[in-house]
Amino acid sequence: MTQQFYVSPEQLMKDRADFARKGIARGRSVVVISCADGIALVAENPSPSLHKLGEIYDKIAFAAVGKYNEFESLRQAGVRYADVRGYSYDREDVTARGLASVYAQSLGAVFTAEQKPFEVELAVAEVGRDQASDHLYRLTFDGSIADVNGFVAMGGLAEQVSEALEAGWSPELSLAGALRLAVRALAADKDADALPGTAVEAAVLDRGSESSRGSRRAFRRLSAEEIVRSLEGEA
Repeated sequence: MTQQFYVSPEQLMKDRADFARKGIARGRSVVVISCADGIALVAENPSPSLHKLGEIYDKIAFAAVGKYNEFESLRQAGVRYADVRGYSYDREDVTARGLASVYAQSLGAVFTAEQKPFEVELAVAEVGRDQASDHLYRLTFDGSIADVNGFVAMGGLAEQVSEALEAGWSPELSLAGALRLAVRALAADKDADALPGTAVEAAVLDRGSESSRGSRRAFRRLSAEEIVRSLEGEA
């Protein structure tokens, strides 16, 4: 006779949450910072090709930490959602809030219905014409969503990184200043003051992209040379 084991729903959800948190804790942290020049996205990532940061649509970007195959599938789904909505309605109808809501539903459905939850945390950022119009959303593995102000830190060392960011962040930060603050914060658990530029992936949602380049696309990935110059304090 086979003995049946009962697990309460509360215990099942707790076990899934603990499993997801442990997986995320093994990942390197990611930071998203609103600054005077736009929104800076910075990740500790030595890989030149497996990106944690990506473009979703005209003024919307995506950052993630956790299992690459899981958050990459979510990024691609977000691009498809944005393309279809922008084509069917209007490009202005594609917003970070709408995208974050779709991601929250997907993550929540996987967390409650699937055998294994996604081991990911996401940030969705939308740059505005001014800093007050910037939007930053943080999503966790269970579909929880938070509208945050100023900056987002994700990953296993998020609390330490957030403390370092809070001590140095101000709305007047330039892009270079935001990059330097982010890299110092990402190194908060290390003996060094900051990470080397070669271990950093960085991108920006440029607030002045439309006026300066005549383009609706605000996302720009920073080269290794640009990152190193910014960390060295050069213009």
